[in-house]
Amino acid sequence: MSEKSCEALDKLRQAIDEVDGQLIDLLAKRLSLVADVGEVKSEAGVPIYAPEREAAMLNKRRQEADEAGVGGDLIEDVLRRLMRESYHREKDTGFKCINANIGHVVIVGGEGKLGGVFKRMLELSGYQVKTLDKDDWHQASELFDGAGLVIVSVPINLTTQIIDKLSQLPRDCVLVDLTSTKAKPLSHMLNVHQGPVLGLHPMFGPDVASLAKQVVIYCDGRYPKQYAWLLEQIGIWGAKLTVANAQEHDNAMTLVQGMRHFTTFVYGQHLAAENPNMAQLLDYSSPIYRLELAMVGRLFAQDSQLYADIIFSSNENTKMFSRYLTRFEEANTMLLNGDREGFIDAFKNVSQWFGEYSTQFLDESKQLLMQAHDSRAV
Repeated sequence: MSEKSCEALDKLRQAIDEVDGQLIDLLAKRLSLVADVGEVKSEAGVPIYAPEREAAMLNKRRQEADEAGVGGDLIEDVLRRLMRESYHREKDTGFKCINANIGHVVIVGGEGKLGGVFKRMLELSGYQVKTLDKDDWHQASELFDGAGLVIVSVPINLTTQIIDKLSQLPRDCVLVDLTSTKAKPLSHMLNVHQGPVLGLHPMFGPDVASLAKQVVIYCDGRYPKQYAWLLEQIGIWGAKLTVANAQEHDNAMTLVQGMRHFTTFVYGQHLAAENPNMAQLLDYSSPIYRLELAMVGRLFAQDSQLYADIIFSSNENTKMFSRYLTRFEEANTMLLNGDREGFIDAFKNVSQWFGEYSTQFLDESKQLLMQAHDSRAV
C-alpha cells in the first residue's frame, strides 16, 4: 500500500473514531434519560416493561432506519441491546409499593437463591421482609405473627412438608409457593391455610439481572381479590404473568422443563463418557453448534440438587422419558436399517406438525445466532 493510501486510510479511521465517540456520548445521554424514566415509573407504579410501547417504538425506528438507508435489522439489534441494558439499570431504582398495609413479609427459604431474588424485589418495593430458614423454626410463631404474606421457597422435595407446618398463619395472610410443580403444593396450601392462597412458578433462575420480560406462571388458589395486589406488584417489576390450571401447568412442565433438562443431562453424560477435546470442538463449531454446547454446559454449571428435584418431581416425567426413549429407538432403527426415505417422511411429518411455528422459530433463532456470532470468544 502506498504512503498516500495509508494517509487516506488513517484519516478515515480517525473520522470513524470520532463518530464512535459521538455514539458513546449519545448512548450515555440515552441511558441517563432511561434512569429518569425509571424514577418516574417507580413513583407512578408503571411496569418497567411495556410491550406495546416497545413494539411501537421498534417498528417506528425500523421504518426510519430503512428510509435513512441504515437498515431496520441493524437499528433493532442496537435498540434491543440498549433496552436490555436499560432494564438492568432500572432494576435497582426501587418500585412503587402496591400494598403498604399488609404487615411484613416472611419468606420461608429466604436465604436461598430464588427466595433471595424475591426478598430483594420486595424490599426494593418498600416491604419489610423477614426470612425463615431451617435453623429458625423455633421462632416461627413470632415471625408469622402479623405477617400479610408468606412465601415458601424451598427445594421441591421439601415443599409440601414445609407447607404442612404452616397451619397457624394469620387468617388474612396470603400464602404463596414458588415451586416448579403446582398441583400438589397448591392442594397442600389449600388444606393447611383457610386464607388466600396462590401458586407461583417463576420461569427463571436466580441469576437474572432483571425481571423485565421474565415469565411468572400463576395458579389461582383461594380469594384471588386478596392477592391481586401481589400479581400487580410482580407486573410492575416487569414480569409477564401467565395464568394456568395447576394440573395443566404440571403436564406442560414435563415437556418444557423435565424433558429438556433430562435430555440435556444425557447429552452431557454422553460427552463426558466420549471425552472429546472441548477446545477442539469449540474451534470446529459455528455459532449454532457453539450455542448448543453452551446450553449443555450451562446446565452443569448449576445446582445438581435443583435439577434432580425437577427431573424426579413427577411420575409423569418418568412416563414421558420412557415414551421419548421408545421414539429414540425407532429413529435409531431407521438409521441402522439405512431407511433414509423413512427418515425424510418422519421429518416432513414433524415439520407439518410445527406448521407456522417452524418459520417463527427459524426467525427467532437467527436473532440468537447473530448475537452468538458477535459475542466474544472464550
